[in-house]
Amino acid sequence: MKTLIALATAAIVATAAAAPADARQGCGPGFHRAPNGMCRPNRGMRMRYVEGRYYRGHGYWWRNAWRHHRQRRNGVWIYL
Repeated sequence: MKTLIALATAAIVATAAAAPADARQGCGPGFHRAPNGMCRPNRGMRMRYVEGRYYRGHGYWWRNAWRHHRQRRNGVWIYL
């Protein structure tokens, strides 16, 4: 009987310890893994872009459009 109780306790502890390990599953904050293995955004999470910031692979976000180049003219950034 003691062995059965010890095995049940070990199984409960192992299950509880393994649950938080796959919290984000390697996708990063605001994302989760889909059944096909790809990372998908969580519902209700919208990505907000900051104007004038460079995003790798996209370019600069400026006035609701992607700009790929910027130059400094008269002390002001001009997005092309």
